[in-house]
Amino acid sequence: MLFDVVIVGGGLAGLSLACALRDTRLKIALVESRVPASSPGWDARVYAITPANADFLQAIGAWKHLDTDRIAPIHAMKILGEGGAQLDFSAYESGVAELGWILESSLMACELWENVKRQSNLALLCPATPHAVEMREEAALLTLSDGQELSSRLLVGADGRDSWVRQATGVQAIDTDYGEMGLVANFECARPHRGIARQWFRTDSVLAWLPLPGNRISIVWSTPIAHAEELLALPAEELCQRVASAGAHELGEFKLITSPAAFPLRLMRVPHTIAPRLALIGDAAHGIHPLSGHGINLGFQDARVLAGLLASTPEWQDIGSERLLRRYQRARREETVLMQYTTHTLRWMFREKLPGLKPLRNIGMNLSNALPVLKGLLVRYALGAL
Repeated sequence: MLFDVVIVGGGLAGLSLACALRDTRLKIALVESRVPASSPGWDARVYAITPANADFLQAIGAWKHLDTDRIAPIHAMKILGEGGAQLDFSAYESGVAELGWILESSLMACELWENVKRQSNLALLCPATPHAVEMREEAALLTLSDGQELSSRLLVGADGRDSWVRQATGVQAIDTDYGEMGLVANFECARPHRGIARQWFRTDSVLAWLPLPGNRISIVWSTPIAHAEELLALPAEELCQRVASAGAHELGEFKLITSPAAFPLRLMRVPHTIAPRLALIGDAAHGIHPLSGHGINLGFQDARVLAGLLASTPEWQDIGSERLLRRYQRARREETVLMQYTTHTLRWMFREKLPGLKPLRNIGMNLSNALPVLKGLLVRYALGAL
């Protein structure tokens, strides 16, 4: 079968790219092993979506169909260090209605999936898994496990951190293992969170409380593997007590509403995210520490930029040429590298115990909170406005 674009991976990045190419002349195939499923309760895997990416989801027709009863706006952010250091962001002070929104991963995935099912220029191949790939001068030839052969002018790897496409095409990825896990779970809390996202930078870990609709929160606790495993093994009541205590009981008593889960954390750098007939997006192209909450935002922007480039390319021009794809790589390099090194440096600053580092990082947080210009720049970046 002949296509202009074959996307391997039906996660959020791959699905959003497919949706963004809906009104183009391009013939697209999406290869995915399983249909996304909605969570029977609350999905413990959530994302903080910036206004810039909410606009992108609106533009591709997904945002307006999301269940608003399952979306929580972020009205403020409260970041705390040691020794009373604090950094605060407010939507009101920033002149916006919301700093962002907390959404369940499965909620977005299911809505994007419904969109691509109705897409006239797309062949949805599911369940399907890639088996072999041959990068020819004139096309990328992808063979599926059932023997089907797909020929495309451009192959897009959107298949996650352990990307089959990236490995099969020999693209190098540089991993830095943090020796940590990100523990996620959802809780009901006794006190209202008032739309405030809270984050504690501790010497041993980073803990985030993210608002969900009602008196509910989702947490991401980035912590050493041994501590994460200890937390996972706790009875529900004791885990609630540990999480509430780690946040100074700001929201009162907790009740666990989803089973805790954990995933390994690592920094992943991909020096070259393109090659002739190949582009990588989302987690296949980069991996960052979750303390910033920007992982999926980077993936959505990858999809937005690549879709814009493909849609604006004249019909006579080869969309798989390395010269053209370099424009996508250049456009995405600055933001990706900035976020990778910012999160990596922040993690190092709050984990290292070098003399003089603790007062320095606390002074930095308090100084940022006191300087309107610097604070405004940080807020603009968080909003996706830079």
